[in-house]
Amino acid sequence: MNAPRTRVQRRPVHGVLLLDKPYGMSSNDALQKAKWLLRAEKAGHTGTLDPLATGVLPLCFGAATKFSQLHLDADKSYEAIVVLGVQTSTGDLEGEVIAEMPVSFSADLLQQIQAKFTGPIDQIPPMYSALKKDGKALYDYARAGIEVEREARHIVIHALALEEIASENDHRRLKVTVTCSKGTYIRTLGEDIAIALGTCGHLSALRRIQTGPFVEAECLSIQELEALPEAEREMKLLAVDALLDGHTPVTLPPDDAGRFLSGVRRRGEWPDNLHVAVYGDSPRALLGTAHVKAGELIPGRLLSPLEIQSILEKALA
Repeated sequence: MNAPRTRVQRRPVHGVLLLDKPYGMSSNDALQKAKWLLRAEKAGHTGTLDPLATGVLPLCFGAATKFSQLHLDADKSYEAIVVLGVQTSTGDLEGEVIAEMPVSFSADLLQQIQAKFTGPIDQIPPMYSALKKDGKALYDYARAGIEVEREARHIVIHALALEEIASENDHRRLKVTVTCSKGTYIRTLGEDIAIALGTCGHLSALRRIQTGPFVEAECLSIQELEALPEAEREMKLLAVDALLDGHTPVTLPPDDAGRFLSGVRRRGEWPDNLHVAVYGDSPRALLGTAHVKAGELIPGRLLSPLEIQSILEKALA
């Protein structure tokens, strides 16, 4: 007879964990593992990474989950390896080989292709993606052998570097380093670059090295988090306002702070601003986000008094 499972005693945890997601693990599985290790009551992430991708995955806990959506629009940077001359059904290592082609291109052509794919471009999402059509994910159609029409999406490639690296198993390979806007599919980018070089290709590796202000050097692996004494795990979290990079700080005195937290607009000599992080004074504490229009500070996403109290108590502990 199996012994009963020990019930985890959850607790309020607030902040952002920069996780280095491992290969083969889904973003949700990584989130649930970190949530269990921290014994956190509430958790969410700022956008998923494919199971076959590794790298920067910010995880939000407690009050930070209120601002996770803000990070979905952040630019992201990746490093990928494209195997040339071999096309797979999924655009990566997971799929079956469906075509093979010869590979022949010059260094000059590679530079031309790099320039061609830098800047605003249109990209057709891959069939193996979570995008929905008629309420059904595209990968469900793909697994059933059905290809459906997809509209091209407007994306921006802010920076792109293409470098040929050592061949593997007689296949020429490219290292692709890219900084791009949200909604960019790196598998599709790799395939499109291969086609532009007169061949086909697929991704053999994909790593996210930056998302918004967060970089891989700041990240912690699941194993590193697990190896820490439980009391030290929470110390690895960034403050909730780490998600508010680019927001202008505004600090309110106690009376105004209380009214703002109740959803009441405050008046002041502030210039119009769409992105404001609002703090209370004495003690200094994040209250939430707002925007300013015509001298009015208009509340956006607000922390609850319990969340603020919990954060302050842990800061003083």
